Amino acid sequence: MDATPKRITKPDGTVLELVETIPADAHGRRPSRTKARKQALDLLYAAELRGLSPAQVLAESEEELRPFAAELVTAVEEHAEQIDALLVKALAADWSLERMPRIDRCLARLAVGELLSGTVAAEVAVEQAAALATELSTDDSAAFLNGLLAAVRRGL
Repeated sequence: MDATPKRITKPDGTVLELVETIPADAHGRRPSRTKARKQALDLLYAAELRGLSPAQVLAESEEELRPFAAELVTAVEEHAEQIDALLVKALAADWSLERMPRIDRCLARLAVGELLSGTVAAEVAVEQAAALATELSTDDSAAFLNGLLAAVRRGL
């Protein structure tokens, strides 16, 4: 990269000096932990879709796994009963885990696993789950997950 700063002159005569340029569309560029969460979500989703345990899908995976993704999948596997119990307790009376869309259920489990592990602040786990829901699920999923995970947090 060229270390020489670029200069731009605006129509009003103001001169701006650009130190670093960042593409306006950074689609596909995510922080490392966000990528790991997405990878963990893919593995959890595949496990549920195929009727396998997350550990089996993790062991069968041929792609290069990020260490944090493997940690998250392992945490969800190890605390599966506790995670599901917390989610069931937080759900409204007329809802069940089975009624939730599969991707939302996997995201909720991933976020609660992260809450239980304490590797990040609770707000980060909830925000990341909502962000992935916005990208990968229904229009209402982010708000639904945000409310559900807030209820789980209160119950911890």
